[in-house]
Amino acid sequence: MQDLNNLSLFAAVVENGGFSAASRALNVPKSRISRRISALEEELGIRLIERSTRGFHVTEAGKDVYEHARAVVAESVSVEEIASRLKAEPQGLVRISCPQGIDRMLNAALPTFLLDHPKIRVQLIVTNRRVDLIEEGIDVAVRIRDRLDSDADFQVRIVGKSEARLFASPHFVSLHGVPETPEQIPNFQTIARTERQGQEKWILRDVHGTEKVVVHQPRFSASHFDVLTHAAVAGIGIALLPDPVTAELVRHGKLQMVLPEWRTPQGIIHIIFTSRRGLLPSVRAVIDFLADVMNPDHPTWQQPLDVTETPSEPSRPPSR
Repeated sequence: MQDLNNLSLFAAVVENGGFSAASRALNVPKSRISRRISALEEELGIRLIERSTRGFHVTEAGKDVYEHARAVVAESVSVEEIASRLKAEPQGLVRISCPQGIDRMLNAALPTFLLDHPKIRVQLIVTNRRVDLIEEGIDVAVRIRDRLDSDADFQVRIVGKSEARLFASPHFVSLHGVPETPEQIPNFQTIARTERQGQEKWILRDVHGTEKVVVHQPRFSASHFDVLTHAAVAGIGIALLPDPVTAELVRHGKLQMVLPEWRTPQGIIHIIFTSRRGLLPSVRAVIDFLADVMNPDHPTWQQPLDVTETPSEPSRPPSR
């Protein structure tokens, strides 16, 4: 294996157009550079540079070796940059975008992360719209889609899967009962996340892959999951809510599952960010933090519920 220092000096001589120029650029004695190049030629057994009183000339073999040397030197610089970034303390502002519902998962974990990284500042933008990372200066975006973002300008890190299920309060169930099939849902009061007027459409899929489209008129609608969740707990109707939103409420008996074998098609939870090359330590730390917190195995996620569980009160005929 060739000495990396010799290759680096040879590349510098070619790039600077001579031994004297390379010596000035590197602040290395010309005699040392000449010895190193001679050692490299002897090791390779080929002539890299033809020397004369008029100057020097890179041989054809030397040109080939130069291309190799330039690539090796560039890679070594990249390795050094990586090592420096890994050793550097994460610091500075990191702007994160995430959809509603995911912010609930981050609320409990973010303070600990910030305490562990005292020099990092975080700005969290909670929105369901598709943000433009470059135009809006977003460092990291969390997205839940049925397919991955395919923009070639960004890197994608898959975290897991997410799905939403139907929930209602025990009080609502005791008064109105529950639907026995998706087709009966429009006969009940419903709560939907939408900003549109008129009817809403839910796409549900059972454990066997059968899909149903449920068209209903919401009794109450809003754009934020917190508002919808409060309405569901208050007994306003049946709501379609994502797993992270309902975790504690189900465990404390404030919500229960309706039609437990039906849920929305799974969405892919993924993180997008710009190129890995030159990624700041602070941004990398945030990406690792998000990937850990949003992993379905993390404690912030709802534990799997028994799909055979039934409402605490006997079902009554649906209200119309």
